[in-house]
Amino acid sequence: MKYVGAHVSASGGVENAPLNAKEIKAKSFALFTKNQRQWKSKPLTEENINLFKQNCKTNKYEAKHILPHDSYLINLGHPGKDGLKRSRDAFLDEMQRCEQLGLIMLNFHPGSSLGKIFPEKCLKLIAESINIALNKTKNVTAVIENTAGQGNNVGYTFEHISEIISMVEDKTRVGVCLDTCHCFAAGYDLSTKENYEQTFREFDKIVSLQYLRGMHLNDSKKDLGSRIDRHEQIGKGKIGLEAFKMIMNDDRLDNIPMILETPDNSKWAKEIILLNKLVK
Repeated sequence: MKYVGAHVSASGGVENAPLNAKEIKAKSFALFTKNQRQWKSKPLTEENINLFKQNCKTNKYEAKHILPHDSYLINLGHPGKDGLKRSRDAFLDEMQRCEQLGLIMLNFHPGSSLGKIFPEKCLKLIAESINIALNKTKNVTAVIENTAGQGNNVGYTFEHISEIISMVEDKTRVGVCLDTCHCFAAGYDLSTKENYEQTFREFDKIVSLQYLRGMHLNDSKKDLGSRIDRHEQIGKGKIGLEAFKMIMNDDRLDNIPMILETPDNSKWAKEIILLNKLVK
């Protein structure tokens, strides 16, 4: 079964996220557990935690179908000592928030070299950052999101992701989230059956499908291999609707959260209906 949802608002408290997901008839959802544009936020209260868990239970959302996302400020491959420490501290805080909420995954962008270190060094720092967080938490899997390769971001090739995983000590607690727009922008074509199958063969060979924990479903405003991250509504961009039809009928992608991050959130409910109708 496919669990299609969206990255919903947690405005007013994390406990509102499952309610917002239910409103658009999502079977899965993503959220920020804190303000994604600030380094520090107020700790979760006992009330936040209890209401979040109760609202998830009432609306039948299991932890395996919830994919929280960390702050956009965090760079686990930061080349500077102070920047790296701040990012690692913030990432640990995010992992601990997931623990408090009973969540079992945290999705994150791997990081950027900022043009100051070689990509290989950046990948090593990211793996070290993951290891530090895993050693100080329990039960939460660190889920690496592939990037579009903008600027000095790493993680846009399957080889980058495989390299990070190879250096993670506890491989039972590391996973991958594939973003369709990022894949396409990085040069992995999904638009035709032949290229779709080739992309997933490459992913399975280089990374392994056993690590796939979720997907972000986004069309792309920009061309294949552009290395520019610009999301578009489903079927309205350069990837096209056929790719999403293949995704929705691919048994290898069952039972994981499939999260919409398309730019117009007023269309999410309709996009969820559209995607579910693509299932044969």
